[in-house]
Amino acid sequence: MDFNSALYTDLYQITMAQSYFNHGKHNKKATFDYFFRKNPFNSGYVLFCGLEQLLDWLEEVHFSEEDLYYLKQQGFQNDFLEYLKGFSFNGSILSVEEGQVVFPFAPILTVEASIVECQIIETFLLNILNFQSLIATKASRVRYIAGDHAILAEFGLRRSQGYAGILASRASFIGGFNSTSNVLAGKSFEVPIGGTMSHAFIQSYDNELSAFMAYAETFPDNCTLLVDTYNTLKSGLPNAIKVAKALSENGQQLAAIRLDSGDLAYLSKQARKMLDAAGYPEVKIAASNQLDEHVIRSLKEQEAEIDIFGVGTNLVVGRENGALDGVYKLCSFDGDPRIKISENLKKMNFPGSKELYRYSNNHGQIIADAISTKGEPAPPSMAHPFEPHKTMALDSDNSQSILKMAMTNGKRITQRTSAKEIANQASKNLKLLPNEHRRFDNPHVYKVGISKTLEQLRDQLKNERK
Repeated sequence: MDFNSALYTDLYQITMAQSYFNHGKHNKKATFDYFFRKNPFNSGYVLFCGLEQLLDWLEEVHFSEEDLYYLKQQGFQNDFLEYLKGFSFNGSILSVEEGQVVFPFAPILTVEASIVECQIIETFLLNILNFQSLIATKASRVRYIAGDHAILAEFGLRRSQGYAGILASRASFIGGFNSTSNVLAGKSFEVPIGGTMSHAFIQSYDNELSAFMAYAETFPDNCTLLVDTYNTLKSGLPNAIKVAKALSENGQQLAAIRLDSGDLAYLSKQARKMLDAAGYPEVKIAASNQLDEHVIRSLKEQEAEIDIFGVGTNLVVGRENGALDGVYKLCSFDGDPRIKISENLKKMNFPGSKELYRYSNNHGQIIADAISTKGEPAPPSMAHPFEPHKTMALDSDNSQSILKMAMTNGKRITQRTSAKEIANQASKNLKLLPNEHRRFDNPHVYKVGISKTLEQLRDQLKNERK
């Protein structure tokens, strides 16, 4: 499967492209904005993720001979297919940096290209940005609840949606996890990998202790033992302590034990007592079994003695929000601003090319985003996007434009950034967000507004189209 194929799109993108071509509109310039309307997980923000994969794809996207033959079989015209032979993305991408915290209705990324290019790339753009931003956001919430000192291990590949599991591992790491069990993701994105053993390994031996000893002989410097195959407190922990003793006699150390079933809070406390009493307070306790931010919060409230949280299914599928509702809307065509009219003001897009300014307070914390028309300086005030009577004064001296050029003429102009570098920056960005916007329950709504000029343009176009 060629993931750089321009067939990585929806059919209507190509049917619209043929119609543009037939009517001589295919080379007209257009601008599209990517944004979302609602934070997932009842959170106060989204952690933007996936830009690196988007830029890589845009540099390589094409129609192969096989692709064009397939489209011919679907009834597309020969002259249009001839045009697609030379298809590549030659436009520009303006974007906030990957790992930035972003908020509803603000343009996170803008595409400027021919209308056909803009349409062909829409589906992949939404696919890659919506998914990774969703998972990175959830991962950051898990990190917030677990605390800075907890070790977070992601191992959701077996229950993820196919190849999406590879990118889920990357997004989880950017969102704040320490490692992944996903070996391919580890190699592809330089994410630390980690893992222990399965129940099957232990069952394959005649007894639990023999299994533990064999594993410890193989990995004496990084040995974590799964202790719940038979009986956690009567068998698993006593046998793990025997292995810890054998390792210590050789100048080595048992790294951790893992709990994967039962009352994790109770078992972790008992395990800590047993390990400490045996003289092994340095042995860490890992826990898994359908964990997420809600379960981890409950475990912490119960003062569970858990050092390492293994999170899988609930993280990589984005439970309880299966998708981020990111959208991609036309805001200018052939140099003219465009708008979608709706009775619901929230369903209308902001027309024209735009700037996105971020404002900070005197402590360096971020407090508001203002959307303005392209070239407009940072506005000294902004209006609520949907309740015009609400306004907010702003300090233009404490603002910066956060939409930056990432690609021109189809070539990236930013340096490739590793997942580790993005994760580090994401952590810094999250710390700039006041706690009232990060809190787990009922976070305060971050202020996003529009400049007077943009408000007037929107209202003018709305009235013209009525």
